[in-house]
Amino acid sequence: MRRWLAVLVAATTSLVLIALLVPMALLVRALAQSGAVDQATAEAQSVAASVGTAGAAALTMTAERASASGGHPVTVFLPDGRVLGSAAPRSPAVEYAARGRSLVAETPSGLEVLVSVQGLPGGTAVVRVGLAEADLRRGVGAVWLGMLLLGLALIGVGILVADRLALALTRPMSGLARVSHRLAAGDLTARTTPGGPPEVRDVGLALDHLAGRIGDLLAEERETAADISHRLRTPLTGLRLEAESLADPEEAARLGARVDALERAVSSVINDVRRRSRDQESCDAAAVVGERVRFWSVLAEDQDRPVDLRLPPAPLTVAAGAADLGACVDALLGNVFAHTPEGAGFAVRLTAVPEGARLEVADTGPGFGAGSLARGRSGAGSTGLGLDIARRTAEASGGSMTVGAAPGGGALVVLLLGRR
Repeated sequence: MRRWLAVLVAATTSLVLIALLVPMALLVRALAQSGAVDQATAEAQSVAASVGTAGAAALTMTAERASASGGHPVTVFLPDGRVLGSAAPRSPAVEYAARGRSLVAETPSGLEVLVSVQGLPGGTAVVRVGLAEADLRRGVGAVWLGMLLLGLALIGVGILVADRLALALTRPMSGLARVSHRLAAGDLTARTTPGGPPEVRDVGLALDHLAGRIGDLLAEERETAADISHRLRTPLTGLRLEAESLADPEEAARLGARVDALERAVSSVINDVRRRSRDQESCDAAAVVGERVRFWSVLAEDQDRPVDLRLPPAPLTVAAGAADLGACVDALLGNVFAHTPEGAGFAVRLTAVPEGARLEVADTGPGFGAGSLARGRSGAGSTGLGLDIARRTAEASGGSMTVGAAPGGGALVVLLLGRR
């Protein structure tokens, strides 16, 4: 914005200065020409005063002295045809002046000032003073240069003032942007510092009000989650007691393990909701992915599923917590076991990339069907939440998720995880 305001002020100031200085420049040139004509007229009149009273030799000396002092050639045309002083052609303007009328006429090299001297015995004499183009423009260049420098200085001052004014406007706006970024990152204590024009202050107050309202809503959500946690504990406890009362010990243990898993999942969801803001966690992706694949490899061996695991030789730190990344890998591998027939293999590859890490999960199953990528409408009858969990984990780390077809057929899920 500062640049655009500076350009706007420079353009506006330039137009104003052009409208003002161009007429002034033309006026300066006209005044310089008028001054040169007046000086030449005075020189011609001083010589004309000697015509008729001085002889030819004295008149020649007077014309030469006038030429030397004024710097302009002075010529005297006598009625008898003699030409005294500086050599000059007898132009039509001289002939016209010989009829008794003084005038200023243009010549190929500039102007000539002609003063008619009447009352001589033989007729009318003409005193001519020649002016070159340099005489007509003497001093004009210096004045024009001064006006140009003045105009540039005024434009510079205008740009400087505009920049100061723009800074007074952009500085509070930059502060608002920083506060909004902090709020987006989860820092709900961020507040603006009032400043700038009234409109910017109003925006800052509105942003502070919005931040306060978000905090209130999150507090209500945490309270609601706490209430939900208490409500869920009771039926889970009853379910656990029912499982323990079963006569078959193996069935009781199996149902008890499922109840424990359900309780852990419910606790994890509630803790996530109640958490005010997540601190950016990190973990060694190679260790987490390797541990989860080894966990699923036991079930893969029972179902005759080939497993291809490739991990980097060194630790690979990503901007995701171990629990979140582990849940992500579990969701993707759970989809493989749920939606591919027994015997279909899968491959898990983790590689380092400039952005962080690239996690690929591919299988040799039927692949994604039409509509299978939409949440809540899986082609295999699932809820589609596994892909949603993976997507949220990738985006929370600053990465992304893409799905498609594996090179040998089947499904391919690629996660880009941000670097810590």
